[in-house]
Amino acid sequence: MPRAAPAIVAAETFTRAAQPVLPVGDGLVLRPWLRRDGPEVYAAFQDPAIRRWHVRTADTVEEAGDWVDSWARSWTSGTAANWAVADSHTGHLMGRASLHHMELWHGEAEIAYWVVPAARGRGIAPRAVDALVGWAFEVAGFHRLELRHSVYNAQSCRVAHKSGFVLEGINRSAGLHADGWHDMHLHARLAHRAERAIAHAVPEVATQPVYRLRR
Repeated sequence: MPRAAPAIVAAETFTRAAQPVLPVGDGLVLRPWLRRDGPEVYAAFQDPAIRRWHVRTADTVEEAGDWVDSWARSWTSGTAANWAVADSHTGHLMGRASLHHMELWHGEAEIAYWVVPAARGRGIAPRAVDALVGWAFEVAGFHRLELRHSVYNAQSCRVAHKSGFVLEGINRSAGLHADGWHDMHLHARLAHRAERAIAHAVPEVATQPVYRLRR
């Protein structure tokens, strides 16, 4: 059945264009994944925190290389947008920043990220997320971005707040981790045009008269 309106985000953004390199600042970039990143991804997933919150293990370098290949291919299929957070001079891996669960028709996607242990404490995650959010809203044209994490993941919660994601609520028992089901914080950001529309609409709603039903 044909849709009555066009997609908010054009599929051609991914299927007909090369994945861009996004500047992060302070000598970092978001760049497309390369097969040679496999060993560094394998090393990152030996970290207990990355394994815990991403519920995934890499048993071999070859397996991590296959992940990297799939992350790179997801761009042209328009199913996800995965970037390596890398040193702009050496190319060494610092982390990952991604858009997944993309719904192009609705202009919605979910943010995901991690930082290698040696690079933590430098504010890399919030800056990488900011760069990704800027591209998603200003270039790709997304309307809404969500960010979910376990309620026990305080570090990820701080990244969400630093990156301007508003806590909207808790999804109960929504994330399966190694130790069972976790409640998940749901944060979100809207494109600036949507945020402005909401800001202008609130005073108008607040000034409407309230009618009480007579019993």
